[in-house]
Amino acid sequence: MTALIRGKAHLLGDDINTDLHCSSKYHPGRDNAYVAQYAFEQLAPGFAARLARGDVIVAGRNFGNNSSREQAVHVLRMMGVGAIVAASFGRQFFRNCINNGLPVVECSVNGIAENDEIELDLAAGRVAVAARGIVREAPPLPAEVRAILGAGGLIPFLKAHPEWV
Repeated sequence: MTALIRGKAHLLGDDINTDLHCSSKYHPGRDNAYVAQYAFEQLAPGFAARLARGDVIVAGRNFGNNSSREQAVHVLRMMGVGAIVAASFGRQFFRNCINNGLPVVECSVNGIAENDEIELDLAAGRVAVAARGIVREAPPLPAEVRAILGAGGLIPFLKAHPEWV
């Protein structure tokens, strides 16, 4: 995985828990592919249809709070989400993203607008929207975490590096 990610920003608000985007209670008996077509529908109708492969979700505080369900990340990856930038994340969700190969960056999202072209530099810890002159510092992801992301998640990483097991 390259340390640079570029995509179109798609905004969501604060306190977005995984029940709001992929709960089976809204789609009982359906698989992840079906759920991905309707992700975030209660919050932003048509959201999944507007998202192109590689686009970036930009959210407020507590994205993915109160959930340890990996299904949430599987659905986001199935949707083609390239990364998530948020003011803060639920800790379990944050780690589930890393473990499943979905880049996440925590920083201020003030001033970023829907459809802005956004660039994330995971190694440097930088989020930028050139058209708006926005450059935000974020904690850089350690090389080990970038290696896990580059492998597609923790399990593929460990399969490629049995010496770590």
